[in-house]
Amino acid sequence: HYVMMGGTLVAFLAGLHHWWPKMFGKMYNELGANIAAIIIFVGFNVTFFPQFILGTQGMPRRYATYIPQYQPLHVLSTYGSYLLGIGLLLAALVLLHSLFRGRKAPDNPFGAATLEWKCCSPPTHHNFEVDPLMGSPYVYDNIAEDPDGGYYEVLPDFQRESAPTPSETHA
Repeated sequence: HYVMMGGTLVAFLAGLHHWWPKMFGKMYNELGANIAAIIIFVGFNVTFFPQFILGTQGMPRRYATYIPQYQPLHVLSTYGSYLLGIGLLLAALVLLHSLFRGRKAPDNPFGAATLEWKCCSPPTHHNFEVDPLMGSPYVYDNIAEDPDGGYYEVLPDFQRESAPTPSETHA
């Protein structure tokens, strides 16, 4: 459970928060999201670490009754699950609140240099009205902060040269 829930749930929540501005065109409260993430992290570990200890002490799995010496760690694990539930509820409330009261998301809220962040948030049906000019997706030296929020790419000035036509080539 530790690997499956930790890896899957945390990755799902991270992806959801990363793509939320692009999907819905609304920014969420980052402070609320960070607090929810901390509560989820602590609640998750308080839920499952006691179970590791119980296993090393000989507690069998899937038993309805157990000897009294295991009671404190079971109670701690239960409190951790309550904390985990509170964190998940807070994360859901932060995202739902942003749908109705969140500020409009800029096209590139995180300063990314890849193509998907060059279209508007949320994207139009075909993503781009005009094909965007692209620099390197791995160079962040030319990313500038937009005074209205978000980031944009500053491309160097250049002149486009047309490709030679077949009659101009001497093949």
